[in-house]
Amino acid sequence: MKKVLLLTALLTTNSLFATSAQADNLSLRICEYVQANDKNRLRSFLKQNKIKIRNIYDGLQCNGDNLLIFSAKSKALEVGEFLISKLPAKKVKKQIDNLSKHSAHLAEEARER
Repeated sequence: MKKVLLLTALLTTNSLFATSAQADNLSLRICEYVQANDKNRLRSFLKQNKIKIRNIYDGLQCNGDNLLIFSAKSKALEVGEFLISKLPAKKVKKQIDNLSKHSAHLAEEARER
């Protein structure tokens, strides 16, 4: 009986770590594409993994910032414009002040949205 419980606990723990590691890998790749200002690779990666920016935006942080601010700090204008177009207008409005500190261009895009 102890062997069955131990095996069950081991398998459960192993699957939890695998899921966490996979999520960390996905977020790392997304942050890398944003920093590199590679909109095409970001779009294809999101499509390949069936991920929508709207769904992950609140939970994903790159260097302690959300994706939009991270793109502004990284001078990733194409990716920033892409993110602004995919996010709800309410979320974009909340970030206008922070965006203007790092990128006037993205702040203007956000105001037009």
